[in-house]
Amino acid sequence: MLLFVVYCLVHFLADPPHSYPAWHAWITASGIRMATTLFFAALLAHAWIGLHDVLMDYVHRTAIRVGVLALTGFGLTAIGFWVVRILWLRQG
Repeated sequence: MLLFVVYCLVHFLADPPHSYPAWHAWITASGIRMATTLFFAALLAHAWIGLHDVLMDYVHRTAIRVGVLALTGFGLTAIGFWVVRILWLRQG
C-alpha cells in the first residue's frame, strides 16, 4: 500500500494529468487499474481487521456484536464492489 501511495505522489508531482482525458488514460491503463484494485483490496482488508478487533474488544453482547460485524462486513464488501465497478466496468 505504501509503495502505491508513494508511486502516485511521485507521479502526480512529476507529471500531473492536466485534463480529464489525461486522467482517464492514466487510470485506465492496465497496470494502474490492477495496482489500484489491489490497493483498495488491501485497504478494505486492513479496515476489516481493524474494525473487527475494535468491535470484538468493545461490543460485549454477542447478538449485537454479530449484527455490527455483519453490517461492517456487508458495508466493506459493498465498497469493494463499488471500486471494482468504477475501475473495471465503467467506460468513457
